[in-house]
Amino acid sequence: MDWNAHRREAHSLGRVQEFLRQIVYGGNDGIVTTFAIVAGFAGAAAEGVAQIGGLAVLVFGLANLFADGVSMGLGEFLSARSEHDLYFSRRAMEMREIVDNPEQEREELFTILCQRGLPPGEADAVTDILLRHPEMMADLMMTYEFGMQDPAEENPAINGLFTFSSFLVFGSVPLIPYFLMDPTETTFRWSLFATFAALTALGLLRGNATEEKVLRAVGETVLVGAVCAGVAFFVGWVVGG
Repeated sequence: MDWNAHRREAHSLGRVQEFLRQIVYGGNDGIVTTFAIVAGFAGAAAEGVAQIGGLAVLVFGLANLFADGVSMGLGEFLSARSEHDLYFSRRAMEMREIVDNPEQEREELFTILCQRGLPPGEADAVTDILLRHPEMMADLMMTYEFGMQDPAEENPAINGLFTFSSFLVFGSVPLIPYFLMDPTETTFRWSLFATFAALTALGLLRGNATEEKVLRAVGETVLVGAVCAGVAFFVGWVVGG
């Protein structure tokens, strides 16, 4: 059975839910790091910075957007590949332990099942059954003993692509006013508003996907972005002032 298709059709699990971690991670980082460029230049009040402000914001902003976006996407790809390698390496070791030392593994599984709520008699019966199916037992041990989920259905390249795309789409929002207007204090205010709107949209997307309270989803997302933007503005003000 194609479980990805089953989850989408039977449980209404869409692409947003499936790649929510990559979308939120890439989108939030894209908004914050790109606006950090804008806030840094706005905070720097030196005359030279003011003269080249608009061009500087666009040049550094776009360079940051694409360089960090590629870095984020490749980082997500390498991270997912590493998780794959670690999982299957650990699972192969677990299979060898089941074959070489079945009594020790039986005791561990029995303890796990009891801790998960099975009565000792039922846990003992289930353990005996699973010992006759080492592949299934190894999968169970990977989940409950090591806290690791089978990553076989994840595609590291797709994960990286979603992270990169989310970074690019959301991260471009703070720069839009500088494409449309001359670099003035009003332009910075529009960029600030656009950043707030992008963070709010990302929070709403997160809340819709997870069905958590909208106030919490939006509030956390905006708060994280506001803290990072404030730090960037303060550093620019200190250095430039």
